[in-house]
Amino acid sequence: MISTAQAPKLANTGYAPVNGLKMYYEIHGEGTPLLLLHGSFMTGQMTFGSMIPELAKHHKVIVVDLQGHGRTADGARDFSFPHFAEDAAALLQYLHIQQADVMGYSLGATIGLQLAISHPELVRKLVFISAVYNSTGWIPSTQAAFAALTPEMLTNSPLKEAYDAVAPDKSHWNTFLQRMIAFAQKPFDLGKENLKKVKAPVLIIKGDNDGIDYTHMAEMYTALGGGVFGDMVPMPASQLAVLPGASHTGIIMMPEKLLMLITPFLQ
Repeated sequence: MISTAQAPKLANTGYAPVNGLKMYYEIHGEGTPLLLLHGSFMTGQMTFGSMIPELAKHHKVIVVDLQGHGRTADGARDFSFPHFAEDAAALLQYLHIQQADVMGYSLGATIGLQLAISHPELVRKLVFISAVYNSTGWIPSTQAAFAALTPEMLTNSPLKEAYDAVAPDKSHWNTFLQRMIAFAQKPFDLGKENLKKVKAPVLIIKGDNDGIDYTHMAEMYTALGGGVFGDMVPMPASQLAVLPGASHTGIIMMPEKLLMLITPFLQ
């Protein structure tokens, strides 16, 4: 499972009043702000814990738990990418951060892209790991797995252990799962035309077997200005990388390989 290695000593931690939530956040290190957005059913530390120490050497790393996840209690709102993105924007405002690099994995990557679309002034660069901008970007077998997902499948798992370790209300687990599964099964589309308007450079990272359609990823990269003949025209600001031997959950357990791509892109 994903590493829960200890991160460096916290510079700051707390709860931000965000859109009716008390959103948990941690801050590690100093430098250019870097907001980390975790995957579904997870926490910020569970997703990125193994990378935070290295990232914090050059960045002010902001780790959050999204609505209903980890230390952030659930709210009455439905889960949606616009809601999650507005929470991220409000957190940055609360922390007096005018612009940040953003890195997201799976759910968090699509949230980061929504943030870059809705609040382009807030996002300097975006790292988009193993996610889609349109739910049809998942290959058929992935979509079938989402459709078949039930709360029982996740109850006896490290996800439940991580939830129980920090959640403000452990009894909310089943309700949280039901709400998140319904959200995961709902079609969405951030819009190809919106991708063309994204100002921030985007580093797309996918695994070679992460359940995402290659055509979808190519369309996304092209919409962001990539896919040119770089010997004849300027290289695009956005980049695309495919990690070999990487599944959807496996890719986030390759911190060294990810950092080799992420560090030079952000710097």
